[in-house]
Amino acid sequence: MDGIKYAVVTDKSIRLLLKNQYTYNVESGSTRTEIKHWVELFFGVKVIAMNSHRLPVKGRRMGPIMGHTMHYRRMIITLQPGYSIPPLRKKEKNLNKNT
Repeated sequence: MDGIKYAVVTDKSIRLLLKNQYTYNVESGSTRTEIKHWVELFFGVKVIAMNSHRLPVKGRRMGPIMGHTMHYRRMIITLQPGYSIPPLRKKEKNLNKNT
C-alpha cells in the first residue's frame, strides 16, 4: 500500500460513501491499474470504476525562495454493490507510561 497516502474526509467524500464510492489521496506517480490492484488486494473488494484528478499545488515561501507542496492525486473509487471498505484509523499513542 505504498501508493495510497490517506483517506479523504470532506463533505463531498462523505456524501459519496452513500453511493459506495471512497476517496483517497495517492502518490502522483501511481497509475490507475496499480491503485486498483492495491485496493482489491489489500481490502478484498471489487472495483468497478475509478476517477482521478490532480489537485492544484499550494505555494510555500521559505525566505526569498518560493516553493510548493508535494504533488498528489485524488482518486474516487467505486466498488461493486455488497462490498465496503472499513474506515482507516490512526494508531493511538499509549499515554499511560506505566504499561
